[in-house]
Amino acid sequence: MLEVDDLHVAYGAVAALRGVSLRVAAGEIVTVIGSNGAGKSTLMRTISGVVRSRSGSITLDGAPVLGLPSSAMIIRGLVMVPEGRHVFGDMSISDNLDLGAYYRRDAAAVRQDRERVLQLFPILRERLRGQAGRLSGGQQQMVAIGRALMSRPRLLLLDEPSLGLAPAIVQQLGGIIRDLNQAGTTILLVEQNARMALRLADRAYVLANGSIAQTGTGADLLNDPALQDAYLGGGLQPH
Repeated sequence: MLEVDDLHVAYGAVAALRGVSLRVAAGEIVTVIGSNGAGKSTLMRTISGVVRSRSGSITLDGAPVLGLPSSAMIIRGLVMVPEGRHVFGDMSISDNLDLGAYYRRDAAAVRQDRERVLQLFPILRERLRGQAGRLSGGQQQMVAIGRALMSRPRLLLLDEPSLGLAPAIVQQLGGIIRDLNQAGTTILLVEQNARMALRLADRAYVLANGSIAQTGTGADLLNDPALQDAYLGGGLQPH
């Protein structure tokens, strides 16, 4: 479904990604873990069309998409939930969800997807007319994911969805990610919560200093002693 090959991204003279290659097959949960500054968010932003690359290629369903704007990627079925959620705080939850369907013209299907989102996150139904900015961090993440789902993505990019959330909410979020995948959405997940991410993942990549340092199944990496020492015991702070 998604192929990233030899991707290089720099901010001025500072290299952020150095020859990153990865793939995501339809139906998978693929996760990317790494410490702060490893390049995880840059990778996601480049794939989704927010950041321009210096070189490399990205294909979606076999078609080259590198350099396309994020609006074009959304239309092609690739949607990102950004780090920090970025809900429109002064707008209602309802309006935030509606924005997710901005490019769609299938009104009946949009109504069905809206109902699906509200079934997935029932607390949003209770507060539908309230301002999104007044919600808790966990509830704002629900809005951000719900808004993305309103675009009906085939490939959903989740950038640090558990950041700043209480452990109980993180556990709930993990269940939601698994449910979305089982319902047919392919997921590329970037996480500092390596334990949660690897438990969810079919396959995983470790990103270090802008390069892929290791890859394998989620289970294999979760049980790798060196990876445990570097990332799982210290909350993703390498020793």
